[in-house]
Amino acid sequence: MNDKLGRPLRDLRISVTDRCNFRCRYCMPIEVFGPGYKFLDREEILSFEEIVRVTRAAVERGACKVRLTGGEPLLRRGIEDLVGLLAAVDGVEDLALTTNGVLLAHHAEGLKLAGLNRVTVSLDALDSEVFAQMNGVGAKVERVMAGVDAALTHGLPVKVNAVIQRGVNEQEILPLIRWGRDYGVTVRFIEYMDVGETNGWKMDEVVSAKEIVELVASEFAVEPVQAGYRGEVAGRWRFADGKGEFGVIASVTKPFCGDCTRMRLSAEGRIFTCLFTGEGRDLKKALREGASQAEIESLLTASWQSRTDRYSEERGKVAVKKAEMSYLGG
Repeated sequence: MNDKLGRPLRDLRISVTDRCNFRCRYCMPIEVFGPGYKFLDREEILSFEEIVRVTRAAVERGACKVRLTGGEPLLRRGIEDLVGLLAAVDGVEDLALTTNGVLLAHHAEGLKLAGLNRVTVSLDALDSEVFAQMNGVGAKVERVMAGVDAALTHGLPVKVNAVIQRGVNEQEILPLIRWGRDYGVTVRFIEYMDVGETNGWKMDEVVSAKEIVELVASEFAVEPVQAGYRGEVAGRWRFADGKGEFGVIASVTKPFCGDCTRMRLSAEGRIFTCLFTGEGRDLKKALREGASQAEIESLLTASWQSRTDRYSEERGKVAVKKAEMSYLGG
């Protein structure tokens, strides 16, 4: 199944909650998401059974990779049960989860046993003060490290994502690279993006992929790696000494909309065909009014086949209202 620009559906990203225990400024600034913020009520959020139904429909239409996100997905009660249900869906070839890592030490073994294939940990700094400043709640980097250790111990491959914002944490790039090489963990740097309406994004705060690669290359000999598949978002470089690789996601300075194969399901059951959009197609109403599986598949098909989204290629030329990253899960 292709969209209007010829892009196939391959990835389904599922937000299982809009809540998070961090208040990162680029995602959930505390001035907006403070104590009085109204999150979704429990009955508004899709049940595990409803999530599985949507996943089956997406797989029937070509999706083979599923990623669980949030908010913070490990806050969703019974997350291991959901992983087990999704791992049993025929056609799901890769099942992953993205987390801030603070609760990962508690969940790693259960996630692995349930059938999770891999985990991505968001870690924007190794320096304790910088990390506390960025997560907005004073969370300790040691807890994230314990989560990474637990995942690796229980056989869950780990990648680390770091959002780099000029004037905030660009000094953390090389320490993260050194740590990743020592741990055998691939670190991927993400250009600071204008996701949502609340993070006060400015172009001059973007540290470009080119700058990041040049900085790493100033200390280590590196060489580019060819993309492993269509739609791979990270540009990849390997270390010439054989000690792994790192990646850079350049959605601002080098958009990859032309190969985007991702559909997103929000926590309360809306389908989004772009990270940078404010409108989604409601599936929850159909699910709860007894729609057949064929009808759910038809709703997904209609969303995807009418898709023309390419916001990153049009940045600065169009004005659109965007959903928050904490709502869509990145």
